[in-house]
Amino acid sequence: MDRLPVGSFHRRIMWLIGIGMFFDGFDIYIAATVLGATIRSGFATLPQAALFVSATFVGMMLGSVVTGFLGDRFGRRFTYQVNLAIFGLASLAAAFAPSMGVLILLRFVMGFGLGAENVVGYSTLTEFIPPAARGHQLGLMAVIVVTGLPVSALLGYILVPHFGWRIMFVLGGVGALFVWQARKSLPESPRWLQTVGRHAEADALLRSIEMQAADGKPLPMPMSDAAAPLQPFAALFSPPLLGRLVLGCIALIVINTLIYGFITWLPTFMVKQGLGVAQTFGYAVLMAIGAPVGSVIGAFGADRWGRKPSIITASCFAILFGAIYPFVRDPALLPVFGFALTVPIYVLVAMLFAIYIPELFPTEIRLRASGLCNMFGRGATIITPFMVVSLFKADGVKGVLAMMIGLLVLLIAAVLLLGVETRQRRLEAIS
Repeated sequence: MDRLPVGSFHRRIMWLIGIGMFFDGFDIYIAATVLGATIRSGFATLPQAALFVSATFVGMMLGSVVTGFLGDRFGRRFTYQVNLAIFGLASLAAAFAPSMGVLILLRFVMGFGLGAENVVGYSTLTEFIPPAARGHQLGLMAVIVVTGLPVSALLGYILVPHFGWRIMFVLGGVGALFVWQARKSLPESPRWLQTVGRHAEADALLRSIEMQAADGKPLPMPMSDAAAPLQPFAALFSPPLLGRLVLGCIALIVINTLIYGFITWLPTFMVKQGLGVAQTFGYAVLMAIGAPVGSVIGAFGADRWGRKPSIITASCFAILFGAIYPFVRDPALLPVFGFALTVPIYVLVAMLFAIYIPELFPTEIRLRASGLCNMFGRGATIITPFMVVSLFKADGVKGVLAMMIGLLVLLIAAVLLLGVETRQRRLEAIS
């Protein structure tokens, strides 16, 4: 796998995984448009909005850890189809919710599927891409995923004022079920097949991949490394993997809080400050463009500058613009500085979710390790909505961003103390 040139096969895998994860991102980010509209229409209160977001994270927390165990036991491909069906059907049902209570319950079910998708998608692509291009390709998939933010913001701006918030759930559900059908052609990971002893299947699949990747040209000779012993699940709780597990948990706690404690709540903050729904969504669209821009920077920077330098530099820029943003008073400058703050946050999204965390662990326990990191990340943000509401009521956006800055400082310290550089290294060598 590591000697193959990146070509049409790898691009097909990236798109098969990426389109599903696009709708994963779309479904997550519709909270930003849905909550503002439900509050303004009287369908929901601010405390109910906080419960809606927390229910999403409870579902995602459980989905992350359950999928980690299922994916390492039954395979990557199996878990894709299950989680797509779960969040696709639940999203369609949410469009017909008769009350906010029912919508919150359905959001919990959607969250279970969404949490599963995030764990499996990035980890599986990690196992297909050669080391020289792994950061670049995984970063580009993060671009596909976070494009769900500006797309959901733009569609909310266009559709919600005319058709109401329910249309957003219809779009997400229909898209997920369409991808469920398309993903039936997704192959299993040869690395996973090898770790569970299905050597004949792994060999046959790898020969097929080699034929597609070669495209009639000679391939480099295979690398002849000694086989590393398989790591049991218990190895996660002793050095050196324990330090990586702690780093992964801290990193995902921080980035989840940045996204769902600030980005997702921006339209709601603006509505509570007296801006109209149309104006709020217009600002949100402009700021949301920073999501794919930041992910593109992360994609190209990961292999050029390295994982650790990119994470630390992006964190420093996020701290800088986070300190400036609360003091911006001119409405015309709000989206400008909001964009400048969004870009480094989404550099971190690409680096942490897509690239760095899946690389840190051996194939045989990769999904369980990523699932545990995601469980802590999602679990910590269960309380984030209530902290955000409390901080916003007490100190406005300034209080919310003070919490964000403190978490970024913690992330920098964790990367410096516990991080290992993985740029252009084979997965087996990193493990």
